[in-house]
Amino acid sequence: MKLKKIIKIVLILFLFLSVTSCAPTGVTEQEYGFFSGMWHGLILPFSSIGSLFNSDIGIVATANNGIPYYSGWGVSILISLGFYWSLST
Repeated sequence: MKLKKIIKIVLILFLFLSVTSCAPTGVTEQEYGFFSGMWHGLILPFSSIGSLFNSDIGIVATANNGIPYYSGWGVSILISLGFYWSLST
């Protein structure tokens, strides 16, 4: 039982290290849509930590297309919360 918990922690740390470079940075000409919003919502915990150390890392993309982007962002936040909740049980 304890080994499973250690494996989960190691996998979460690996995931953290692998996606911290994917956070939206700076202002770009590209307009982000639904699927980009989903991706940015999934990496929200990691980009939040990254934004503490680098002011160029953002939590949301500034050049987004509004409702579709934020819809994807919100859906993926709910998915992430469900995933983190399932790890705690």
